[in-house]
Amino acid sequence: MKYKVYIILISILLTGCKFRKSVEKDIASGLTSAGDEITCEDVYLTVNNERITRNSFIYGEIIYINFNDVKGFAKENGKVFPGLVISVTNQAGDTVWKTADLYSQYTEGFDYSPLNLTADLTVAAPMQSKGEYSLFIDIRDSKGEGKFETKFDFKVRENELISVETSGVSYNETYLFSQGSNRIITDNKIGFDDNIYVIVEGLKGFKEENGMVYPGISIKIIDAANNIIVNSEDLFVKYSEAGVAAADLTTRISAHFSSLSGEKFINPLHCETVIWDKKGDARIKATTNMTLE
Repeated sequence: MKYKVYIILISILLTGCKFRKSVEKDIASGLTSAGDEITCEDVYLTVNNERITRNSFIYGEIIYINFNDVKGFAKENGKVFPGLVISVTNQAGDTVWKTADLYSQYTEGFDYSPLNLTADLTVAAPMQSKGEYSLFIDIRDSKGEGKFETKFDFKVRENELISVETSGVSYNETYLFSQGSNRIITDNKIGFDDNIYVIVEGLKGFKEENGMVYPGISIKIIDAANNIIVNSEDLFVKYSEAGVAAADLTTRISAHFSSLSGEKFINPLHCETVIWDKKGDARIKATTNMTLE
């Protein structure tokens, strides 16, 4: 009889350990999660408030990782104290970006039921287009031993709505940026009363003289009826003699325009930006169509 009781106790103990651990994988997206004492009813990705399963993103897109109905945290006075850290590694396994604990400021804890946690990642520098990366999200119990870990492998691609032609130069990224919303524009939709930047990063190939380069940059925008909205022949004309530091050119160069309200334009707006070397033959041209709405 004692032998039978012993077997039953072992069975109960093993069942309890299995219950506290969980491993799940989303076949469509490749997102994997593993929990130890902490469980989550649903882990999923969203972009622009839409649930997605893809693992390829335009440079500048914002990914939200959602954790619904998270349980298993130790409680103090009816509240729980989650910690959450995000990190990104490249294909070589090197960490290219990592946050501190995003919930460390919430010292009073949470008493929500169900408890839903969210993390977000802007797919931009130090990540680069044509790169492949792994996203890690570590949820920890600040008052206990529980943990919940999520991994997601993804690729970064250029914005196919922007066409780039080069001659004698190389670059890392070309994109549109909204100063008003402080974000990279990935759908080429722009708003009224905003400053829009056409940005080129990592530009190389210009002739240097004592660490200086001599770029010119033009921008022209016309609407569908060929009305000229912007026509700047050289935004860097004042630097024609002095030049700019080669390191500054490599870091970032941009042209910008203001999208004015009260004007009647016919979409789409065609934008052409050209950067050229005043001391050589290097040249890059970026063209794109934008919708003002």
